[in-house]
Amino acid sequence: MHKDSLRELYIDELRDLYNAETQLVKALPKMAKASANDQLRQTFEEHLRQTTEHVSRLEQIFAQLEEKPSGKKCLGMEGLVKEGAETLKEDFPEQIKDAAIIGAAQRVEHYEMAGYGTVRAFAELLGENEQVSLLQQTLEEEKEADHKLTELAEGINVQAAEAQGEGQAPASARENRSMASKSKRVA
Repeated sequence: MHKDSLRELYIDELRDLYNAETQLVKALPKMAKASANDQLRQTFEEHLRQTTEHVSRLEQIFAQLEEKPSGKKCLGMEGLVKEGAETLKEDFPEQIKDAAIIGAAQRVEHYEMAGYGTVRAFAELLGENEQVSLLQQTLEEEKEADHKLTELAEGINVQAAEAQGEGQAPASARENRSMASKSKRVA
């Protein structure tokens, strides 16, 4: 299909994101189930709730545009989901598997942030102010999910290295754990 306008490109990119989000709705429960760390599992469960909201927002945008959301397969997300599924099959110790799952999840988040940033810019150029707001809301949630994963990784990666005797935690990480341990004893 020949596309000759920014609006057509915008709709095409929205369809790509819609398919990406529907793929994630199926993948996130598997990531949550495979996570040994309770906080990581809860983060995936919360992001699943958000992802269903992302799908709803996209459906709202398609209704405003009087377009159907279906018709495009997001090959990028398909590849990321496949890589994530391979990670889930790996026979790693729990902390190392959790570190690997976080890495896979962050690749997904960065892919989504790029996509939402792009369509938000298109919506702005097209004067679709309500859609800009909806897309910006989703973009902020994707950024927050990435931030939460980074925070979790800071602890889980250290645990993974220490569990296998593969590294010395940076002094600041050791000090933070030491202070946390002391404050638990005091409390």
